[in-house]
Amino acid sequence: MKLAAIALLVLAPLAHADDVFTRVEPAPVRELWIDSGFLTGHFDRDKDLNGRNTGLGAEYRWRADLAVTAGRFYNSDRQYSNYAGAIWQPFAVGPVRLGAVVAGFNGYPHMRDGGWFPALIPVATVEYQRVGVNIGFVPSYKDRLYGGISVQLKFKLLQ
Repeated sequence: MKLAAIALLVLAPLAHADDVFTRVEPAPVRELWIDSGFLTGHFDRDKDLNGRNTGLGAEYRWRADLAVTAGRFYNSDRQYSNYAGAIWQPFAVGPVRLGAVVAGFNGYPHMRDGGWFPALIPVATVEYQRVGVNIGFVPSYKDRLYGGISVQLKFKLLQ
């Protein structure tokens, strides 16, 4: 019963999606953000995964809906990972931008022996003046990558 109530609260606004979702105009901007690593709540809680994915990254947004990103973090398998890609967020719900990160990652021992692989990660972003949060939904992939919800703090350096 609880799950049905939660689903209703989440899905009810979609009944009038045209009133809820707005398009983020691709206006030119110049923003440089420094990103933290991630705090990850994993779906597979019984696997002793690392949820404190410390690290450092950067984002450069040249359009309101598009940014490039790169960084390094200590991943869920307790190995160092690098990433590089683009964040495309063409929609918003109020102050929350919605879209996805298309990026290459490495450092996961069960995925291509730690080599580079592509990933598509749905992401929501909230920003206020010089601080922000990226929230990613990381899908699981077989027994190679472990999914979860990741939260990343960020700080604007250039505006």
